[in-house]
Amino acid sequence: MVLGYIRGFLRKMSSSASVPLAPIGVRGMKVLDRDKFLRNVKVPVLKVKEENLSKIIRICKPYFLKLESFKTITSIEDEELKKCIFFNPEKVSQWTDIDESDRTALCELNIKEANFGDKEIQLTYDNWRFEAIFKAVLPENEEGVSGFSQIGHIIHLNLKEHLLEYRPLIGQVLVDKVKTCKTVVNKCNAIDNTYRNFSMELIGGEEDYFVTVKENNCIFQFDFSKVYWNPRLGKEHERILSFLKSGDVLFDIFCGVGPFAVPAAKRKTKVFANDLNPDSFKWLNHNAKNNKINSVYFKSFNKDGKDFILEEFKDYIIDLCNSKEQLNGKVHVTMNLPAMAVEFLKHFNGLIKDEKLFDKFNKEIIVYVYCFALGEDHVEIAKKMVIENIGCDVSSLITDVFNVRNVAPNKEMMRVTLKLTKEVLFSGNLSDSVSEPPSKKVCV
Repeated sequence: MVLGYIRGFLRKMSSSASVPLAPIGVRGMKVLDRDKFLRNVKVPVLKVKEENLSKIIRICKPYFLKLESFKTITSIEDEELKKCIFFNPEKVSQWTDIDESDRTALCELNIKEANFGDKEIQLTYDNWRFEAIFKAVLPENEEGVSGFSQIGHIIHLNLKEHLLEYRPLIGQVLVDKVKTCKTVVNKCNAIDNTYRNFSMELIGGEEDYFVTVKENNCIFQFDFSKVYWNPRLGKEHERILSFLKSGDVLFDIFCGVGPFAVPAAKRKTKVFANDLNPDSFKWLNHNAKNNKINSVYFKSFNKDGKDFILEEFKDYIIDLCNSKEQLNGKVHVTMNLPAMAVEFLKHFNGLIKDEKLFDKFNKEIIVYVYCFALGEDHVEIAKKMVIENIGCDVSSLITDVFNVRNVAPNKEMMRVTLKLTKEVLFSGNLSDSVSEPPSKKVCV
């Protein structure tokens, strides 16, 4: 047992001393020079006959040398041994680095240590993946290009300050290495303006911001430089859509280009979709038409969220109470503007002033409001934001608090689901003149 441990230790030591397979001499490169990535390196090989090749491949697969634009198995000019299998030098440097059970299986196929050797190959820029290039070029001991979003042919980055001087190289490498990418942009500021888009800088490829993406069986087209779209929210869009049924109604207060609204209307949920951004409104209608949405199920608005609630939503609820609208299902309200959506909740408090309609109200209204929770207990923080902003204690009406995604360290995007009852709609506890989040009150 001790002898086996020593052999295993020596095998690990020999593997750790093997040649690291990475670009060298390119640290700090700011303008891409592809020729600098040329490198000659000796790698382990196994020379075998063509017979039983499929069985040999299955055994050797865990040790393969996998590079871009590189053939792991090649033909060689040898009268007896016709194929050469390249091994990863970071995994294998000698015959005994191959697992004992695999060596035994190879021996049964008449493949022995004599078949094992090495061969010099030349690696070029084309052989490296972008991850390996960034790791070799960008500053050591600093966060690299940790991730990016891809929207159609556009890759969208949010580079840290220490990487800004490498923008031209990063952009060009991504255009070269990501086959579906034609354009690379870096975000220049936070999403804090009225229309919820951001300034961006072209750092690689073509200046083409018109994109086509598919989500939830719908095609969406838009100018990415003028509207908001986050591909990381696709699953969340799908979750909400699963709650909607034919015969339901959806009020999408900050609808963007329609990731909730268009698929919902396609499934015969009646949709009232609103966005303040005129470009979002333009592409919303384009996407509705492009996806052949029946106008019976879709109506769009270009209003501020407050006005949409105080006018369109209010009128619809009043018509429901007066039986001017027929509804067999539920009313759903999506508020996907996490930076400030909770601030609009106050407009639901005391929305209906006509007390005669109180007893006529009998519909279920479900609100899905999104927010950013910064702190330790994200669930409680999100609940507190909703209660403080709506202006009355709706803690018993909150049915779910869901963590949608991580945004930054200790910052989560949360979705709070609550029932909007007639006690809230008719409460009148909140004056229109209130500009600051009110203190907690109990609904009457």
